[in-house]
Amino acid sequence: MTRFLDGVEWLGNLLPHPVTLFAILAGLMILASGLFGGLLEVAVEDPRPEGASGRAADGMIRAVSLMNEDGFRRIFTSLTTNFTSFAPLGVVLVAMLGVGVAEKSGLLSAAVRSIVLGANRHTVTVAVVFAGVLSNTASEMGYVVLVPLAGAVFYALGRHPLAGMAAAFAGTSGGYSANLLIGTIDPLLAGITTEAAQLIDPAYVVSAPANWYFMVISTFMITIVGSLVTIFIVEPKLGPYDSSRADPAVLDKNMMQPVSGTEKKGLAWAGIATLAVFAAMAWTLMPEIDLASWLPGWGALRNPDTGSIFQQAPFFTGFVTWIFLFFLIVGFAYGRAAGTMKNDRDVIDGMASAISTLGLYIVLVFFAAQFVAFFGWSNLGAITAVTGAQFLQDTGLTGPAIFVGFILMCCFVNLMLGSASAQWAVTAPIFVPMLMLVGYSPEVIQAAYRIGDSSTNIITPMMSYFGLILAWMTRYDKKLGIGTVIAMMLPYSIFFLVTWVALFFLWTFGLGLPVGPGSPTFYEMPGG
Repeated sequence: MTRFLDGVEWLGNLLPHPVTLFAILAGLMILASGLFGGLLEVAVEDPRPEGASGRAADGMIRAVSLMNEDGFRRIFTSLTTNFTSFAPLGVVLVAMLGVGVAEKSGLLSAAVRSIVLGANRHTVTVAVVFAGVLSNTASEMGYVVLVPLAGAVFYALGRHPLAGMAAAFAGTSGGYSANLLIGTIDPLLAGITTEAAQLIDPAYVVSAPANWYFMVISTFMITIVGSLVTIFIVEPKLGPYDSSRADPAVLDKNMMQPVSGTEKKGLAWAGIATLAVFAAMAWTLMPEIDLASWLPGWGALRNPDTGSIFQQAPFFTGFVTWIFLFFLIVGFAYGRAAGTMKNDRDVIDGMASAISTLGLYIVLVFFAAQFVAFFGWSNLGAITAVTGAQFLQDTGLTGPAIFVGFILMCCFVNLMLGSASAQWAVTAPIFVPMLMLVGYSPEVIQAAYRIGDSSTNIITPMMSYFGLILAWMTRYDKKLGIGTVIAMMLPYSIFFLVTWVALFFLWTFGLGLPVGPGSPTFYEMPGG
């Protein structure tokens, strides 16, 4: 395994700097679009039903050339909006404004030391992976907050900080389809699955908790496997940490100092502020009750049309606002009590300091956003997904073994279509009806899809937050390359995939257990 990972790292690090790489990929995508869209005029039949958003009138998905006048105009006029509309950019910048206050006040340092000093090293590893899985409920919090925090925790314990960041990244992104709670992605995927299932059965509805039982058991599987991979493969391979390659700003010399009395006072006030923020969160989700004409009603962040706290609820779609407010309020409460923050200037300094650390990430995002935009415009990702699905359909398998090919195909497509919803929107209309016709329920099909989607999240630069993870890691190793990151994360991807597939077959077909409440394993056509 070590020799194999060394080979992967060596090959990966032959690639240029990540910024240069994305610039080259953007250029190559323009050339590829010209080949497949201009010269070859590649097209496939769109599996989505008539009237679906984005479906062409003739029902075809055609490769689009960017090597013509229309393509040049689109590239020229959209260069800025590609950058500013890149979803993770705004999320990261807004969240870091709040995190910067918490960091500047000393809250993060004190909190980390109060947790890890004297802690068992293996217990900390398990806690980091487990926290990564649970962070999916809070949208992007795992990528923005937990990954860099895990690096600080491992450094404080005298361990390699990249191992901690890898463990957190594996839990957050590799365990994207595992959780103890229902997250923001669940109602989104359920809605897409419902539309696909209704192509066969117009009355069929897939609910948001359709995979909840399987998600819960998967949480513990991902935690165990992720911890073991970190302890026995990733950390030994990384070896001792050389702090000379780090940005001095991240090496806090006080990280091993005991928590002082002043810091304990600050943590106590931070705890009170935390409870206040959580109370405010709960208040915005409670059933609507008008307290007074001049006060907003309870439940203001529920879905205003349906009252749902999951389906398109502002509470979750705007969760980055909670991340910002949480760290701003709790960080300032700590700073005032500990004497490290006295006024608004200190708060502003903390915000500015946090944004100043994101220079490399912002540069990387500019070129990554162009590549992602060009790739989407060309339709090559959607064409690849449909072609792969058709190949799997042509194999003629009907037994449970078909799920192995299905999951592997999802893994492959995920390397090019990093968005879970975008990938499922294209592939669900193919696979859900196909597998329903051979007797499997949409809920089981969706659960299998999520295994393939999550397992390769951590090794594809197409994943929206891969650039941010790379930027976090280069703070501890300025010479870090993409090959090092992929080689470090590849063992997680392999072991997650193997154990997850085994768990899926044992749970679903071995023990005959449902993947969620009210979710059957098999499907029978009405009147069939």
